[in-house]
Amino acid sequence: MTPEKPRSPLLKGLPEVSRRQLLKGAGAAAGFAAFPALLAACGDDEVATTTTAGGGGAPSGTLSIGSNASDELTKNAYGAAFDSFAANSGVELAINTVDHNTFQQQINTYLQGQPDDVFTWFAGFRMRFFAEKGLATPFSDVWDDSLNANYSEAFKLASTGNDGEQYFVPFIFYPWAIFYRKSIFADKGYTIPKTLAELLDLCKAMEADGITPFAFGNDGGWPAMGTFDYLNLRTNGYQFHVDLMAGNESWESDEVKQVFATYAELLPYHQSAALARTWQDATIAMANGTAGMHLLGLFLGDALIDLPDERADMDFFPFPEINPDFGQESVEAPIDGFMISKEPKNIDAAKALMAYLGTGEAQNNYTKVNPNWLATANDADTSIYTPLQDKALELIGSASNIAQFLDRDTDPGFASEVVGVALTEFINNPSDIDSILTSVEAQKGGYLDV
Repeated sequence: MTPEKPRSPLLKGLPEVSRRQLLKGAGAAAGFAAFPALLAACGDDEVATTTTAGGGGAPSGTLSIGSNASDELTKNAYGAAFDSFAANSGVELAINTVDHNTFQQQINTYLQGQPDDVFTWFAGFRMRFFAEKGLATPFSDVWDDSLNANYSEAFKLASTGNDGEQYFVPFIFYPWAIFYRKSIFADKGYTIPKTLAELLDLCKAMEADGITPFAFGNDGGWPAMGTFDYLNLRTNGYQFHVDLMAGNESWESDEVKQVFATYAELLPYHQSAALARTWQDATIAMANGTAGMHLLGLFLGDALIDLPDERADMDFFPFPEINPDFGQESVEAPIDGFMISKEPKNIDAAKALMAYLGTGEAQNNYTKVNPNWLATANDADTSIYTPLQDKALELIGSASNIAQFLDRDTDPGFASEVVGVALTEFINNPSDIDSILTSVEAQKGGYLDV
């Protein structure tokens, strides 16, 4: 008998944050234009497209959705879920798509203006920040009526504000790991490293073969955070990591200095000129064999839409052990989903959409189009998953602790304006660790509850 495939796993180890941390988060940036105007003018994405429902029934009317799904594959995958809802609900959907990075940078101003009824966002700290500021509408009634039975308690916790109300529906998630091409590893006789020493040996072997060991693109400032997170989780453990994110550990500590010292040891094995390279271009370098590995999320497959053979050749391994006290027990697995803005024009339709997005049907509509993500609902059909998705689900399910990612586990302003800048300075000058960390520690009090 073929064993049943695993359902979405219980997420473990989601950190709590304080009220002051939430209030001081992404910052009320003054002087920005109203975000709806940005929605109408942004980039090369299709804006304000409308999907018309077939048939009557309640709820009805028009529901607007602000979306950060600006790349073609992700936009089409969300569209598959939206179209299914529209076709069966009597609701007309107006989808406003904005470049992903721009959406994140302008989200605070957007939500304080005249936002769409529903918007794409992230679980955990980033959700709680806007809930605490009164910029989102709770829908605990939808959780009580529809979602509680279809989600683990950990997913519900990741959707819950400091007031105990639910403001978020988890839709998709994915692990971060080290990706590589199976055929290249087989041809070169490379073995999967289990420890840092083995990883460094592999990097040296790749260099000897004329391959840059790590693809690396840090355009946008966030990809380097994933490397820092794993180095910290592996060196100092999950509890130290979340305490550091909360401001309860010093960035000038010996523990953090050791993380950066290890990062400095690995950095020469990464592609140079990373600050101007996108993660998509870095992924292509790994796909064409110029680079041997890429530390990124499962979503990197989005960049390989036109390279199906290379995508089918992809595999991954968890970030190797550094400190045997912590092994490989922690995994980064961010959760993406949806929230309802403050005072939505069509609250009934918004809640109906939240209930639908929390179903396996809706999430499978997404993953059938874009198999580079995992569904979150218990009733999602995992029999349609690729072997890579199955392995990703197994990796998350085996973890003792789940981290959300640096810019989701701490104050987003601190992440982007302080830590992101510090990582950029470090990449430019990895010998200047002490002064960089002194600066981070001096600035954290302006963002975190310390």
